[in-house]
Amino acid sequence: MTEENKEELTVETEAVETAEAVEASTEEKPAKGQRRGRGRKQRIENSEEKPQSEWTERVVQISRVTKVVKGGKKLSFRAIVIVGNQKGQVGVGCAKASEVIIAIQKAIADGRKNLITVPIFKTTIPHPITGKSGAGAVMLRPACEGTGIIAGGAVRSVLELAGIENILSKSLGSKSPLNAANATLDALKKLTPFTDVAKKRGLSMAEFLN
Repeated sequence: MTEENKEELTVETEAVETAEAVEASTEEKPAKGQRRGRGRKQRIENSEEKPQSEWTERVVQISRVTKVVKGGKKLSFRAIVIVGNQKGQVGVGCAKASEVIIAIQKAIADGRKNLITVPIFKTTIPHPITGKSGAGAVMLRPACEGTGIIAGGAVRSVLELAGIENILSKSLGSKSPLNAANATLDALKKLTPFTDVAKKRGLSMAEFLN
């Protein structure tokens, strides 16, 4: 091997060694302003799943409201939100605010304050019922297995979040989402479970259901 080839070989080996040293130093030293091992801790925290709440919120309507005051008009937003756990508890919340997000948050808090418990028999309601709110009315009828939720709009949202799977409904009168939701809630409040009726008649559940 000539002297020129030896010199080239030594230069190449020195370049490779310096490159490896630079890579090792960049891997070992953390970035400026960071602590050693912080990125790994963040990855572990992000990988852990956060516990999910059993409550579900569904926004039915967001409307813009204008109020005439001294000096001009005041603009605000009204939000209607249905809150439920799909296990027999449901509520309707309505709130106003100058921003949409704040209005939704206030409506969710209002809905959780006004929760009711729905007596569900198997996957439907115990008996036919009609609820009213203002100029609106909603008629509910029990249905057999496999029917599904025959409803639309705010009525469907209330029934789904209440945990009812099979039901027939008809909205009568006002078509306002707030009136429809409140009328559905009024109908669900009036439901009487079979156990209460059987106790009043002095019968067991087997005798009552024949």
